[in-house]
Amino acid sequence: MAKVKVGFVQMSCSANKAQNLSKAISKVKEAAAKGAQVICLQELFTSLYFCDVEDYDNFKLAEPIPGPSTEALGQVAAELGVVIIASLFEKRAEGLYHNTTAVLDADGSYLGKYRKMHIPDDPAYYEKFYFTPGDLGYKVFKTKFATIGVLICWDQWYPEAARITALMGAEILFYPTAIGWATSQDEATNTEQYNAWQTIQRSHAVANGIHVVSVNRVGLEQNGLMKFWGGSFIANPFGTVLYQGSHEEEETVVQELDLSKTDRYRTHWPFLRDRRIDSYQPITKRYIDEEA
Repeated sequence: MAKVKVGFVQMSCSANKAQNLSKAISKVKEAAAKGAQVICLQELFTSLYFCDVEDYDNFKLAEPIPGPSTEALGQVAAELGVVIIASLFEKRAEGLYHNTTAVLDADGSYLGKYRKMHIPDDPAYYEKFYFTPGDLGYKVFKTKFATIGVLICWDQWYPEAARITALMGAEILFYPTAIGWATSQDEATNTEQYNAWQTIQRSHAVANGIHVVSVNRVGLEQNGLMKFWGGSFIANPFGTVLYQGSHEEEETVVQELDLSKTDRYRTHWPFLRDRRIDSYQPITKRYIDEEA
């Protein structure tokens, strides 16, 4: 389809998993009522962002994929005739967990999942405690409305991930995200961090000639110590921001994307044509020095 209406849900979460899922479903229905055909939910939307602490009890939040949440969302997808992108805490086996996004097609069928490849470990983002790095590689999903690529949060900073997903045929790249500011942090640093976060993703849009949709959570968590900065946005293949969300409010947004313009962007600025794939072997090294 040349034109696709994409929706995103930027919302706050609570400690009640069932309530979060119900809230997300309500907002998916709101997006569908506005005409959305492909709807993306934020990273780990069924819970608070629990990786601020290393707590074994938090593993109880995980579930199999496919599992209860994908079954519930699949029913909603079939009922509404929409594609749903759902970021969940996956229990793969006893003691083996992933940060995973599932894709439900417009008929409710489970198309598959992407497991987060890049796992951070920073103050208040102790994800390596919980998540095994993804082992499915990069993925695209051929949905009813478009071929989409999905990456997750920390993946946002890696041009290699965006490039590979685009080369696999993704027409739109989605990033479910959970990122915020410490409430003790100064406003200038907040602004600089948000701008860096948005700029790197807009650069993926430009370098690959692809639409990018980045969906973040919003609200205070961690007993008021962390403010998730929202600011979800949609960029076209030249990096132009078509919509940018609030840093404060929940939003359910729908934006029409004209995928037929991708060829024009890619032929007028033919970055893919001019790639020197014969020269890129060193990229697989950790660092290029005498010990490499």
